[in-house]
Amino acid sequence: MRSRYVAYTLECENYILATWHPSTRPAPQDTADKVKTKWLGLEVKRHEYNLQEPDRAVVEFVARYKIGGRAYRLHEVGRFVREGEQWFYVDGDIR
Repeated sequence: MRSRYVAYTLECENYILATWHPSTRPAPQDTADKVKTKWLGLEVKRHEYNLQEPDRAVVEFVARYKIGGRAYRLHEVGRFVREGEQWFYVDGDIR
C-alpha cells in the first residue's frame, strides 16, 4: 500500500498499473487530461492478514490530498491478493 501511495505522489502510472490486479485494472489514461493532485499524507489504519488465506489481505487507509487548493481525504478499505511473490491491489470500498 505504501509503495502505491508513493507512486501516486511521484505520478508513476506504470507502477500503479503494474501493481493493480489485471482483473480490475483500468486502462491507462491520457496524461494531458489528468488533474494535478498534491498528495499530503497516508495513514494506514489497519491491515488484516488471515493465515487461512495467506494470499489475501485487507488494508484500511486514509490518504489526504489537494486539488486546486482544496483539501480532500480518501478513506478506503482496499483488498489485495498475492500471486507468486507479487501483491496486487484488487479493489476497495470507500468509507
